[in-house]
Amino acid sequence: QVQLVESGGGSVQAGGSLRLSCVASGDSSSTNCMAWYRQAAGKERELVAGIDTVGSTRYADSVKGRFTISKDNAKNTLYLEMNSLKLEDSAMYYCAAKGGIYIDNGYCATYGMTYWGEGIMVTISS
Repeated sequence: QVQLVESGGGSVQAGGSLRLSCVASGDSSSTNCMAWYRQAAGKERELVAGIDTVGSTRYADSVKGRFTISKDNAKNTLYLEMNSLKLEDSAMYYCAAKGGIYIDNGYCATYGMTYWGEGIMVTISS
């Protein structure tokens, strides 16, 4: 069993930056593929960024060049560095993970995530 706990959310003005963290506890082999998803009010949950077993990453087109996903395996912690934030980035952000071995440029993050955090709110204001 794995528990995921997000932190680092909050409110920031457009153009600003935030860094989200997700600490995973439990079996580290169950977090070989990790991702950040988000869900804005009235919209479906969408993949923001994913990272596979060897650290290859994948991003939604809307965040490419602005967001960076990374993972500290020693700390079993996932990060999402968010820069140049826009109003449309406002959403609940969720950390997700699953086990297995994935060497697929982060494609593993697009389907079948097993574990989910409770989410953390990010609000961007003008």
